[in-house]
Amino acid sequence: MPKMKSNSAASKRVRVTGSGKLMHAGSAMRHNLEHKSARKRRALSRDEVLAPAQSKNMRKLLNH
Repeated sequence: MPKMKSNSAASKRVRVTGSGKLMHAGSAMRHNLEHKSARKRRALSRDEVLAPAQSKNMRKLLNH
């Protein structure tokens, strides 16, 4: 039987850490950055751990 294909859209948005957590990049960093403070820009640039309810659905898409 062939391998299961993971959802390519999901794999582009989420990465799996070594311990198995799902990380995602936040929003609000695409444009309109001039009026945001440097402190806020630094905070927004960090990746965050995906919420437990979302990560359950995302794991099904990633076959992980």
